[in-house]
Amino acid sequence: MKRCVIPALCLGLLSATAAKADTTTGSQAFSMSRVQQNAGQYGQYIGSNVRGMDPLGNLGGNVGYKNTGSGNIGAFNSGTGNVGAFNGNDNTSATSGNRNIGAFNGNGNTGEHDGNTNVGAFNGNYNGGSFNGNGNAGAFNGNFNGRGNR
Repeated sequence: MKRCVIPALCLGLLSATAAKADTTTGSQAFSMSRVQQNAGQYGQYIGSNVRGMDPLGNLGGNVGYKNTGSGNIGAFNSGTGNVGAFNGNDNTSATSGNRNIGAFNGNGNTGEHDGNTNVGAFNGNYNGGSFNGNGNAGAFNGNFNGRGNR
């Protein structure tokens, strides 16, 4: 009788521990908003660090190839605090296409505060209006919003 009780108690303890672990690593710990917030801060930190160090003062504090704006790392970036390639280009507002990480993010926006803080590829492009195509992670998200009927 005693040999059955001890394994049953151990199994119950393991089940309770597993259930506790599941609830502590739920959606709050891995929410996308947290990922986007961290990515945006990362881009800002890099942008400010590059500007602060000013390694290429005559190039606006950019590191890479054919970058404009300030604090960009990679190639063919405009805007501020972009890391990767082809980010933040051809925007009509200085508040668009900033703090992106990856490739082809935050380009061709005609509104304000569009295409910012994206992580991945082909996010936050060709938006109109305001506050469109921001905070995406992955690929092909937040494009062509707020442009009205065609």
